[in-house]
Amino acid sequence: MLKLELRPQASAYWRYASPVLALLITVALGIGLFVLLGKDPVRGLQMFFWEPLKSTYALGELMVKATPLLIIALGLAVCFRSNVWNIGAEGQFVIGAVAAGGVALLADKETGRWIVVAVVLAGVAGGMFWAAITAWLRDKFHANEILVSLMLVYVADMVLGYLVYGPWKDPAGYNFPQSKTFESVTQIPRLMSGSRVSVGLLLALVGVAAVWVFLFRTRSGFAQQVGGLAPSAARYAGFSSRKALWLALLTSGGAAGLAGALEVAGPIGQLTPYIPSGYGFAAIIVAFVGRLHPVGIIFSAVLMSMFYIGGELAQSRMGLPKSITGVFQGLLLFSLLACDTLVAYRLRWQSGRV
Repeated sequence: MLKLELRPQASAYWRYASPVLALLITVALGIGLFVLLGKDPVRGLQMFFWEPLKSTYALGELMVKATPLLIIALGLAVCFRSNVWNIGAEGQFVIGAVAAGGVALLADKETGRWIVVAVVLAGVAGGMFWAAITAWLRDKFHANEILVSLMLVYVADMVLGYLVYGPWKDPAGYNFPQSKTFESVTQIPRLMSGSRVSVGLLLALVGVAAVWVFLFRTRSGFAQQVGGLAPSAARYAGFSSRKALWLALLTSGGAAGLAGALEVAGPIGQLTPYIPSGYGFAAIIVAFVGRLHPVGIIFSAVLMSMFYIGGELAQSRMGLPKSITGVFQGLLLFSLLACDTLVAYRLRWQSGRV
């Protein structure tokens, strides 16, 4: 029978090359999927890998999708490197959007442009607050952060639903569950006319540099990583596990909340029940495909954005179901897990006789 045997030393080359191999496997499986569905595989791949890149406008839309994924994944990278498993970034994204939307709804025709800063900061604070619930329960009661953060996603969705179906519902909105459209002064500034790309992209790129410096050039970042790799060594060195927990979750929650604020005060422009878009869950894949490295996360965020846009195009132009986006995301994740397993382990044939 076949048995997995731990390799004496994992290949440094394949550690970074395995995401590329996982992408190639995903493409191969995608071709098979299109054939099984009776669709042209060349046209299907074109939807995912060419259409999002073929024009300036398409590239702009790609950046619109990539921005929240990049921001959220950067925060998750800090968490996962610290061995803190925040699976609830989607809920922190939603609460960040709710908090930002609440501030945006306070604006009127006389409000100054300064309120954009307040909207963004409210989003960050909302995400940090939602992540702090997980941190507090883990710190005080040793609750499992995976379960707590995940369950809080559904609570966040219910909070959003209560507001848009209740007190924040637009009285002039023909009974649709949505808030009124935010005033133009609350809108995140755009980088160029004719494109929906906002200054959020610049904030994301600044975040890449900030996370890189934090993780690889500061004592606190070193302490976070040591705590994740070797908790006993971290305690011996005097690094606080409580501080690492709170720092990781607050950073991750703040990043997710920032993404929610940029989304609701940017492309969406109001609160609706459809703000939960799966970015928080997709960013987990983005973080791991990017090897939890800020630079690698840039490329994986762009790739995941191509999956989002490609899925939408395949739905409208090829008659494929909306779930095709999630299928490609899942194929990439499982391909990466399989590749990483074979990087760390090798298959050995073992006789069944004793």
